[in-house]
Amino acid sequence: MKKLLLASMLALSAFGYEATSIDVEFKAFKTPMKKGVKGGFDHVQLHSKKADSLTEMLLGTSVEIQTSSVDSKNKARDKKLVEHFFKVQNVEMITAKITKVEGNVLHVAISMNGKTLDVPMKYEVEDDEVEAEGVIDLADFEMLPALHAINKACYDLHQGKTWQDVELEFELKYKK
Repeated sequence: MKKLLLASMLALSAFGYEATSIDVEFKAFKTPMKKGVKGGFDHVQLHSKKADSLTEMLLGTSVEIQTSSVDSKNKARDKKLVEHFFKVQNVEMITAKITKVEGNVLHVAISMNGKTLDVPMKYEVEDDEVEAEGVIDLADFEMLPALHAINKACYDLHQGKTWQDVELEFELKYKK
């Protein structure tokens, strides 16, 4: 009986955390007044393993993002982002993987345009959800040709200015 009870307790504590879904969002900026434009992606494949702790679950959690699934709630804008940004440099997929958890910062290895960079993202946990935010500079990913192309395609709308910093955010839901 004691062995059965101990085995049951171990089974309950093992694999106590499991990621269930993720939303990835961005905010890009246009115009000299730096007006934000939010968006996300409809096709984000989450890869995560069950773990005994939240930190252990987060480590190694990764995503694959299909850039053609960009969704800014404006179909015309989405088409321009695909044609005049992502396709300019043949970026069909963006990947990201949590490589380190340090205090309230996640270190995320983001790969885009053949470059992989460590991006620190502040995070907090609330109601079975991890919310993280950080910033990338498109120049660091050698994406300035794409930035110039989208600026040219949207020149009047952007008043000649498209910024190279992009805010990133994700919400990872998990269950215990």
